Amino acid sequence: MRHLVPGAGGRAQRDAAAEPPALTAADPASFAWTVVHRRLPRAAEQARNANPYLPEQIEALDRLVAELSGAVGPLAGGGPDTAAWREWGKGRIGRGWDEVPLLWAEAYFHRRLLAAVDFFAPGPWHWLDPFAHLKTGELVDPLLEAELAELDWVADVDPDRRGRALLLAAVRGARADLGAAAHAARFESDTNPDPALVVDDTDALWELLAAGPAVLCVVADNAGRELLADLLLVDELLESGRAGQVLLHVRPVPFHVADATAADVAAALRRLAAAGGYATTAARRLQDAFRRGRIRLRTDWFHTGPLGFDAMPAELAADVTAAGLTILKGDLNYRRLVGDRAWPPGTDLAHAAGYLPGPVAALRTLESEVVVGVPEATTAALDRRAPGWRIAGTHALVQLVPGRAAVGPPTG
Repeated sequence: MRHLVPGAGGRAQRDAAAEPPALTAADPASFAWTVVHRRLPRAAEQARNANPYLPEQIEALDRLVAELSGAVGPLAGGGPDTAAWREWGKGRIGRGWDEVPLLWAEAYFHRRLLAAVDFFAPGPWHWLDPFAHLKTGELVDPLLEAELAELDWVADVDPDRRGRALLLAAVRGARADLGAAAHAARFESDTNPDPALVVDDTDALWELLAAGPAVLCVVADNAGRELLADLLLVDELLESGRAGQVLLHVRPVPFHVADATAADVAAALRRLAAAGGYATTAARRLQDAFRRGRIRLRTDWFHTGPLGFDAMPAELAADVTAAGLTILKGDLNYRRLVGDRAWPPGTDLAHAAGYLPGPVAALRTLESEVVVGVPEATTAALDRRAPGWRIAGTHALVQLVPGRAAVGPPTG
């Protein structure tokens, strides 16, 4: 891992002048305000209450939370990404937390949180995950045993249906248990589609995967149950020949409370291996795939930065370019894909994300307001029927964008 410079690599970027404004917490009635003034303080509280931090670390966390009501302070302490954050922070430090882009504010707060608890400093808390208790809690949940056992039916069903079931489990991630997601997919049909999928490009995605891309790039999101589902999907794509090799991107350090790191991948594999049945079989295949180089873990400090994917560094862009398909998991990666802006929902996804060098599939359970590529009529109907559907974690998207090579850069 190395220091990063925003926009390194010279790839096509979105024309910010032709885009809606970035979301901020300026409006007290907005979801963004709730994130900054409720979700971020809650993250600090979770870290403080679950770890044996010293008084000075507790005080640093409290100061960070109090700062959210005022101006953004500087980053103190070390860390391999410090130089990158000096660049990323230009024009932001000293402004109000409610004035800076939400995507930047969230990333910077979590980076400051790591500094507050001496994550990068030599000593007993060096590289100690402040949120390990939450991730471990999901893996030791007694209900998970039954969920994993429920997956045993997939071993003997039609391969296409099995693949779609595991894809749906990955889409729903931590918001639905693995067994229920797979069970629902087992019995769904074209005449009885899943009403929770606001956009469903599954057929187009499956057609692309049927070609068996030599390289598949997967950018993971959360640890715990969601990562279990992601790994089971990776296993299925490799085992079925729908992918030849998988480049699995995770965060370099704990971030955004539940984000997956390499340590979380190892923990997830151990959990699958201990479950028995289909889960254990899949874990053995995954371990073998790692040993043979068919799965390669990747990470980059960009993944804990505040920028959109249009500013990805050269190495990450090379992975996306080499891949026949890139899968972006989760809400945060979706926001980085489209720029975390106030897009009209009916905006063509290829306009917001067509800058990418290759085809990209977004698998997302909605937990924030940003929505692109959803017909206005659909959005209006959901607003009437289920207010708050964009942030409640009850609805999902499977969206496919061809990428710059197929559609050309967005013209605004």
